[in-house]
Amino acid sequence: MAYKIGTKQTTKTVESGKAIHVYVARDADDRLTGAIVELCGRMSVPVTWTETMTDLGEQCGIDVGAAMAAMVGDEE
Repeated sequence: MAYKIGTKQTTKTVESGKAIHVYVARDADDRLTGAIVELCGRMSVPVTWTETMTDLGEQCGIDVGAAMAAMVGDEE
């Protein structure tokens, strides 16, 4: 699986129907996380919360923190 990382990329991926799953960091800005969780609810995309943006960045294989990331299939 691959990830689309960051607010803009995650939102675009969910809106396009390509997101399989979305991960959101608990310590990210509530305005950002609230919007993506609401969008995922409308689009029926499951959401999993991680404790920190650092944890999510590590999960996605990057050296910096990430507020959110969308999992997509390998073909993306």
